[in-house]
Amino acid sequence: MKTVTVHDPMFRRLSRNVLLRHGLMALLSAGIVLIFAAIHGEWSPMHRWNRALADASLVLVALSMGLGPLARLLRPAVLVLPYRRESGIYGCLLALAHAAIILVGWVEWDLMRLFGFEWHPELLSYVMFQHGFGLANAIGIAALLLAVLLATTSSDVAMRRLGVSGWKFLQMGVLPLWWLSVAHVAYFLFMHFLSFHRATPEPNPLQYWFVGLVVLVLGLRLAAYLKTIGGRRMPESQDEGAKHAPI
Repeated sequence: MKTVTVHDPMFRRLSRNVLLRHGLMALLSAGIVLIFAAIHGEWSPMHRWNRALADASLVLVALSMGLGPLARLLRPAVLVLPYRRESGIYGCLLALAHAAIILVGWVEWDLMRLFGFEWHPELLSYVMFQHGFGLANAIGIAALLLAVLLATTSSDVAMRRLGVSGWKFLQMGVLPLWWLSVAHVAYFLFMHFLSFHRATPEPNPLQYWFVGLVVLVLGLRLAAYLKTIGGRRMPESQDEGAKHAPI
């Protein structure tokens, strides 16, 4: 029986097939959204799909963040490394759908409400009503704009036009995108429903799964970093001098 390795030509051809990658990632994205929609089945339809799209988007961004370190740690994972691009693109598409539901169903196209303001009929002006809501949405908008920029330049055409170094510099924006996304999601998972003027609902069941996902991504990136610097041995002359270098 033939043994399949990371050098197998068939697997390499499959991983380089852009249409196949998009098709598989679209199916994976739909599956993740449906799973989260089932978890949030008791919520109203607007909040159910709003949260399902947001949670699935975060998972795909985490996948994009984790595939690179995973491929550095486990050689067979090189086969799925090309999917990093599509996972980021579909994470962006789901985030756009999430934002659209927020605009239409939650704030009803009132951009002031998006930033935590509500209309006061006696004062005849907007007043700040939810401070954290506005700040979290501002962070989310920044993440979304960055995600759109990265998704629209995630192609070989963009790489050729920007140049490899310029393209790589731009794509490093995935790091601030990740942390902006984490901050945005953390607010709605842990803080949004703690207001004193309304009843506190049951804790979101995904709170600790979210923490685990963040820790997993950090662990993968840290392990890959340590493996990278551990593989770079200094020349003996530099190593000797390092013994006497100040700490």
